[in-house]
Amino acid sequence: MKRKLALLLTLSLTTALFAGCGNHAASSGTSSVRPASTSSTAESSAEASAPASSAAEPDPDQEAADTVAALIDAIYVQERTAETDAQCLSAKAAWDALTDDQKKLVEGEFADPDYFGRNTGDASKDDPRNADKIGENELLVVSFGTSFNDSRAEDIGGIEKALEEAFPDWSVRRAFTSQIIINHIQARDGEFIDNIDQALKRALDNHVKNLLIQPTHLLHGAEYDELVSSVEAYMDRFESVKIAEPLLGRAETDASAISADKAIVANAVVSAAAEAAAFPSVEDADKAGAAFVFMGHGTSHSAKVAYRQMQAQMKAHGFHNVFIGTVEGEPEETSCEAVLEAVKEAGYKQVILRPLMVVAGDHANNDMAGEDADSWKNVFKDSGYFDSITCQIKGLGSIDNVQKLYIAHSMAATGVPEEEIRDTLYPEYKLASSTFDPAAFGTDESAREGTLADGVYSAEFRTDSSMFHVNEANEGKGTLTIKDGQMTIHVSLVSKKILNLYPGLAADAEKEGAVLLQPTTDTVTYSDGETEEVYGFDIPVPALDTEFDLALIGTSGKWYDHKVSVSNPVAQE
Repeated sequence: MKRKLALLLTLSLTTALFAGCGNHAASSGTSSVRPASTSSTAESSAEASAPASSAAEPDPDQEAADTVAALIDAIYVQERTAETDAQCLSAKAAWDALTDDQKKLVEGEFADPDYFGRNTGDASKDDPRNADKIGENELLVVSFGTSFNDSRAEDIGGIEKALEEAFPDWSVRRAFTSQIIINHIQARDGEFIDNIDQALKRALDNHVKNLLIQPTHLLHGAEYDELVSSVEAYMDRFESVKIAEPLLGRAETDASAISADKAIVANAVVSAAAEAAAFPSVEDADKAGAAFVFMGHGTSHSAKVAYRQMQAQMKAHGFHNVFIGTVEGEPEETSCEAVLEAVKEAGYKQVILRPLMVVAGDHANNDMAGEDADSWKNVFKDSGYFDSITCQIKGLGSIDNVQKLYIAHSMAATGVPEEEIRDTLYPEYKLASSTFDPAAFGTDESAREGTLADGVYSAEFRTDSSMFHVNEANEGKGTLTIKDGQMTIHVSLVSKKILNLYPGLAADAEKEGAVLLQPTTDTVTYSDGETEEVYGFDIPVPALDTEFDLALIGTSGKWYDHKVSVSNPVAQE
């Protein structure tokens, strides 16, 4: 109902704009309304003596500004419709028709003068990557998106260019998950960026056979889950579909867990920040009394543990002057106030703020470095404790070693062994990779060799596809049972869309007499207390820490080959 009312208001106000305000805006560029200061004494007296019940005459300037605000609010939505293109054109045309003074009056539920008026860089430097006739192999780079032109070209564009160089046999294309941002860019700059549905339909129209999707998301949060859900609807329409890991990799549940991906990101962002602040190293900054505060977005999703893990990662590297915060204040210890107190208690007098985000967009420019009183810059400044506060407006996507990590994740999704990836891309990160400590995951060397005693264990179940994975309520783990040396893992999946599994290849699963794994009906409980019925399976495990074939068939009736592995078993009490 709210959307229908907004559209009706938009149509009404648009009519008012072009009927009543178009001529004076076009002819002189200034308002035709006489300023109050030039009103005659007689007019003032007449207004003063007018009955209180008489309505004040509408202000044409404000009416024109309100029209534009309504048009902006109408496209500030997370849904594309048949009217979106026309609405974007109308909003920009109405804005262009305003005088400079009228533009300052634009204020709506979401609208403000910055929507069209803020200079965020040259949009022509950005490539929307929406061309057709691209061949059979497509690498679709999926981002949340940003309306900040410079950051979009440098951060997201930087990742896309790096992937293009690393995958010469694949056509790199783009999709954004935020329709609000897509509409903003389209209305303001005339640049058309695909949403997920548009990008997948474009791939089908281009007769793409092999689709590789690399999300630029930071972690396995709500945006990543929504992406996977969207792709599932197209799963059986390509010969192969692979979704690579987000930047920080797989989500471990232990807040102190160490991983190579997080180690790479920690080293990369700290090194870049120290260099930008003119320190030879983060240790030199520490000696000078300078602290680095990296501001992430934050989330209520269970993936928020990744921010705690990044803080633990910094401490594991000896970066005692590095602090992780989040805009949303989730987890709780990452709120602006909590981080400020932590920096104070540690005794640092200089603070360097930098985003822990792929793009340096709205959050970096406004929430972190903006002029409003509640920006992190001003909150730290107003505390009166620190000698200096500086901001670095740079996204993770512009850092070379971060771009390489996305390449590594895409390579892994295509089946390149992890050892080969790290030897090829990250020889300088051997130490970071070696920080994997079996004890941190509750295992020992005998467990890694597969010589476990009979019993029941919790173990990680990993697959080569983000569309085939353990339900998020179980945090990537299943129940491993070992009896008489035989291993079976029970996993609860994300839905009831996978009907059967087969321990082997898809071609063999279709043969007469093949014994298929039958589903169980499991009830999972999410972090918010909600429950859901999903399918689960008991899967035979030939060996730990070793990939094996596991085919699946879904509601489409087509079998698919997958590689899975079971690792890091922890005995259940």
